[in-house]
Amino acid sequence: MSLVGKKFPSIAVDAISEMGDNLKINIFEEAVNNNKKVLLFWYPKDFTFVCPTELHAFQAALPEFEKRNTIVIGASCDTNEVHFAWLNTPKNNGGIEGVTYPILADTNRNLSNILGILDIESTEYSEETDSVIVEGSNVTFRATYLIDETGKIFHESVNDMPLGRNVNEYLRMVDAYTHIQEKGEVCPANWEAGKEAMSADRISTAEYLSAN
Repeated sequence: MSLVGKKFPSIAVDAISEMGDNLKINIFEEAVNNNKKVLLFWYPKDFTFVCPTELHAFQAALPEFEKRNTIVIGASCDTNEVHFAWLNTPKNNGGIEGVTYPILADTNRNLSNILGILDIESTEYSEETDSVIVEGSNVTFRATYLIDETGKIFHESVNDMPLGRNVNEYLRMVDAYTHIQEKGEVCPANWEAGKEAMSADRISTAEYLSAN
C-alpha cells in the first residue's frame, strides 16, 4: 500500500555515524525539527555488489542534496557493527570508506516492516515449534522515500534487488517538489529545474502541449 501523501512513521531506529558513533534517528523528526527534506534510501545488505555503488553515488551527490536543503540517510537491516566495518573498508575493496551520511541499522525490522519493503515471500505458523517460519531473504528491497519539511512522504519507489537507482532522478524530484511548494505550479513530464511548468487547469495544459 502506497504511503505517498501520508506522514512518515515516527519511530526511532538505531543508526551509526561515519565516525562510529551509535545514534538513534527518527526520520520524521529529522525532517520536522530541522525544517529540511529527507531522502531515505534502503539497500539489501552490506558487503554486497550493487549496494556500494549506490552508497557512493549518493555520497557524490551529497553537496547537491545539501544545496536543496535535503538530508540523505541510508538504511539496511545490518547491525551498526557491520555498517562500521563496511565504512572502514576501502572503496577499491568493495567498501564504502568515504561515506559521510548516517546509516540506519533496522536490525529488529520495526521500520522496514511498517513500510512493507521486506523481501518476504510467505509466512507460515508452525504448531510444532510455536513460531512463524518466513520464506524469503527478509532484507529490504531498494526502497527510496522523499519526505518534506512537514514529515509528509511526497515520493516513494521500490526497486528489485538487482536494479540500482539513478541518483539524479531524486535530485529532479526534489527540484520539482520545491518548485511546486514555492510557485504553486505543477510540473509536467520530464520537467527539470529552469524549465516551464504549468498551472493546474485545462487552459495551461493545452498551452503547454501546444508549445511542446
